[in-house]
Amino acid sequence: QVQLVESGGGLVQAGGSLRLTCAASGITFSSNPMRWYRQAPGKQRELVAGISSTSNTNYADSVKGRFTVSRDEVKNTVYLLMNSLKPEDTGVYYCNVKRIINVEGAFVDYWGQGTQVTVSS
Repeated sequence: QVQLVESGGGLVQAGGSLRLTCAASGITFSSNPMRWYRQAPGKQRELVAGISSTSNTNYADSVKGRFTVSRDEVKNTVYLLMNSLKPEDTGVYYCNVKRIINVEGAFVDYWGQGTQVTVSS
């Protein structure tokens, strides 16, 4: 059973930093790209950052240069370090893994429960 458990959210002032953690189980962690999404009130969930199984990374334009995604293969954990936080970074942050289920590439999305990040101005 795939489980993703996020932690590390909280309330921070603009300009501050937070580090989110996602602990994964039930998957072959080293083989899977991992992603962080966020959802602000009244908005659609959006991709924030991703990291491949070989630690190649990609970021939304809005967070480039401020956020860093990393992974620890020993702990089966992915991190999101968020610096220079802005009020518009406020939202619920979710960890995601897409599990391929057949040779055609169909997949199932797994999500954590989310962790709230609130940035005050």
